[in-house]
Amino acid sequence: MNAPAKPLAAPIAPQNGVAQMKLFATGLLVLMAFAYFGARELQPEYPMLAWVEAFAEAAMVGGLADWFAVTALFRHPLGLPIPHTAIIPKNKDRIGGALANFIKQNFLTPVVISRRMAKLDLASAAGRFLANPSIGEGKMRAGASRLIGDLAESLGDERLGGLFKSAVSKRLKEMEVAPLIGRTLAVLINEDRHLPLLDAAIQWLARGLDANESVIRDMVRQRVSWVLRVASLDDKLSDAILDGLRKLAVEMREDPAHPMRIKVEVALADFANDLQEDPELMAKVEGWKLQLIENESVGLWLDGLWQQARNAVIRGARNPDAVMAGQLGDVLVNAGHNLQQDERLKAAINKYARRTVVGMAASYGDNMVKLVSDTIRGWDATTITERLENAVGRDLQYIRINGTLVGGLVGVTLHALHAVGV
Repeated sequence: MNAPAKPLAAPIAPQNGVAQMKLFATGLLVLMAFAYFGARELQPEYPMLAWVEAFAEAAMVGGLADWFAVTALFRHPLGLPIPHTAIIPKNKDRIGGALANFIKQNFLTPVVISRRMAKLDLASAAGRFLANPSIGEGKMRAGASRLIGDLAESLGDERLGGLFKSAVSKRLKEMEVAPLIGRTLAVLINEDRHLPLLDAAIQWLARGLDANESVIRDMVRQRVSWVLRVASLDDKLSDAILDGLRKLAVEMREDPAHPMRIKVEVALADFANDLQEDPELMAKVEGWKLQLIENESVGLWLDGLWQQARNAVIRGARNPDAVMAGQLGDVLVNAGHNLQQDERLKAAINKYARRTVVGMAASYGDNMVKLVSDTIRGWDATTITERLENAVGRDLQYIRINGTLVGGLVGVTLHALHAVGV
């Protein structure tokens, strides 16, 4: 069963004065009829009216013929089902298919598009706009901000947040973190940027000794023999251990060449190398990384990170004046200048744009053509007929007027030839 015809989505703009021109053309035809019958009645008394009769007779024939032709395009003349009339309603689908093929062959072929795109400098146009977006900047900011804000708010929080977390987790799982950590640590050591961290660690160790003095004394007391406890030598031993550790921490902090400090730095350097070269250690680090990613706390952290990013996008989008301001604005302006001045960059961007458009035409040209033909096929025949007639009706009435006048001139010419005996 065929689907019901659809009305036009938007009206075709009618020409001005269509009704007046139609009335004028019809009035001219009626005038020629009165002239013909009047001249015929008065010709016996006024022989010169034979010229008027010849003109009016031929004018009526020409006017009627062109009225028939114009009317037959859109409907049956006088409502009679004469063959080959109402051409547009009957052949609407075929016209739609022909129009679609015309568009495809003359506008959507890769050769035509490539030739047209070769004349366009999209990179320079984009560069000029970015460098000086004064024309339409307010509307662009407001529209872009509204679109971005609405899009960010409409995105499903749970679903998109889950996608964000999954994407980040997947990327972290694919990334080999052990070599990255090793290279980072090696750079820090080579540039002596690890020294503040090492000093902070030694300071932390010293504070830890003070904070856990009672724990250390209990450990010593539990491990010495009862003889030393009876002689109260366990306290002296604890004092000696604590004093030795405090002295070691102070010496390591104040002496960069302290042997223990050098051993720690060598151990750090070896650890950095092992992270990049030792398969066993690298595998362990990767295992720790996977356990950390699967930890619930990391998932909550990623959720919070997504929420912060989403809220920041919404806040920025709701403030159109901030969209093109600050460092982002400077970056866009500099990019605009580069697009105008860098010939290689312009050529690369224009080439990419040309290939993209040509590729879209090659891939989706048939779909575009089908869209045109299917859309026209779905239109209501009566509606499109009336709107097309309104759109070109003024010009069509000129055909009727010209046919009337040209027919009259032909009639006068034939009458003249007959008068001279030709």
